[in-house]
Amino acid sequence: MSDADFPVTPEILLRAYAAGIFPMAESADDPTLHWIEPKLRGIIPLDGFHVSGKLARLVKLERYRVVADHDFPAVIAACAAPRKSEGGDTWINAHIRRLYGALFDQGFCHTIEVYDGDALVGGLYGIALGSAFFGESMFHRERDCSKLALVHLVARLKAGGFTLLDTQFVTDHLKQFGAIEVPRRLYRKQLELALEREAEFHSWPEDAPPDGAAIITLVEGPMRSEEA
Repeated sequence: MSDADFPVTPEILLRAYAAGIFPMAESADDPTLHWIEPKLRGIIPLDGFHVSGKLARLVKLERYRVVADHDFPAVIAACAAPRKSEGGDTWINAHIRRLYGALFDQGFCHTIEVYDGDALVGGLYGIALGSAFFGESMFHRERDCSKLALVHLVARLKAGGFTLLDTQFVTDHLKQFGAIEVPRRLYRKQLELALEREAEFHSWPEDAPPDGAAIITLVEGPMRSEEA
């Protein structure tokens, strides 16, 4: 079913997420949206998130500045840019940009942004409802900067009391972090429980974020982080 059947508003989009459905377009030039509900849903269990030793060292090095909710238009534009490694065009069309921009203004859509000086070099965005976070898209312009954004996202989610990180699908890229597929029925149960709980995306002051070592401890726990 596409949005040609009825107009999609930000409110309808939130109801869709709460029902386990998300939209995609065929391409950036496709004017319509199509509703997707996979039989096997991708998630990353927050208590099983894996960070390689190399990535943990990058986080602790703090070479890059990582912030949240600073420049949504720049993040979604970067996510929508053609990617040679993925065959060109992406699924983010103008309608998606408008809808998620409205949800960002309403406080439901969030970004993690990675900067090298003033240059945006990596990031991601997604939707938060209850204690569920629905990851939408990520990008990098410098090596490992999308991975860095994901680590910081998971740290925020764990610190803020989130219980479900939805990745929609599982890719080889996400498997390295512990992503798994769960059947639709099990996903719906996990989603229902997550929507019943409250969580806080901004779980620490933006002007006083944890340092890199604390981020790794949040993500992996004190024992595993000491081994990294």
